[in-house]
Amino acid sequence: MQEISSTNNAKIKSLNQLRKKAGVRKEFGEFVIEGKREIIMALENAYRLKKIFFYPGLFQENRLLELLQKYQVDADVIKISKNVYQKIAYRDSTEGLVAVAQTKSHKIDDLQLSANPYVLIAEGIEKPGNAGAMLRSVDGAGADALILVDSKLDLYNANVIRASLGMVFSVPVVVCSKDEIKDFLSKNKINLYAATLQNANVYFKENFTHPTAIAVGAEDKGLSKEMREMAKKQIYIPMKGQADSLNVSVSAAVLLYEIVRQRNE
Repeated sequence: MQEISSTNNAKIKSLNQLRKKAGVRKEFGEFVIEGKREIIMALENAYRLKKIFFYPGLFQENRLLELLQKYQVDADVIKISKNVYQKIAYRDSTEGLVAVAQTKSHKIDDLQLSANPYVLIAEGIEKPGNAGAMLRSVDGAGADALILVDSKLDLYNANVIRASLGMVFSVPVVVCSKDEIKDFLSKNKINLYAATLQNANVYFKENFTHPTAIAVGAEDKGLSKEMREMAKKQIYIPMKGQADSLNVSVSAAVLLYEIVRQRNE
């Protein structure tokens, strides 16, 4: 087992580059995971770990070996000193574990749907916190997938992983263009409902018991004209106060759980 005590070690410098730069993650097809819970979520969803760094002051070696044996992990295991751990840890509560994992493909053609699917489509979303919250809602509502359309978001940004509580590893996520989503909806006979204020109906008056997609847009721009034109109906959430809209992740949760309510009646 290798041991590293210097923050100038090449492996430590490489890990920090992966953690900080989306371009490096994309180039090498790797990303950083921190914390036992998130690492286990990744392992349970068939992510391949390539390196595991552990600080024995917070996570004992025998516990780590048990974890690796349980999930049959074939990765380089590296013991690090306290100063190295403090250098690479993004947050304070990572329990002494940091891993480098291989990214996955997120193509729309790979998406497997249920017999009566419902999916959340998010167009132009850029904030990691919003993406993480939507992943949690998709998971909680039992939806088939989160589909990111024309998004510059890096799914493997540390803030997405943290905000999603690791759901980025378990929820099917697709990244695609507007043309691809149009073909997908048509091919799978899925009705699209666009969340927008223009010419819209109250959301709870629509029927979501058939194959359904809900589309939400970035808070500053909303949905594009092209996405609105794809929709069977345009829907809105009534606002009783002075604000004219909810946070996009909150809106997505409200609409997803309306689908759950209707299908459970």
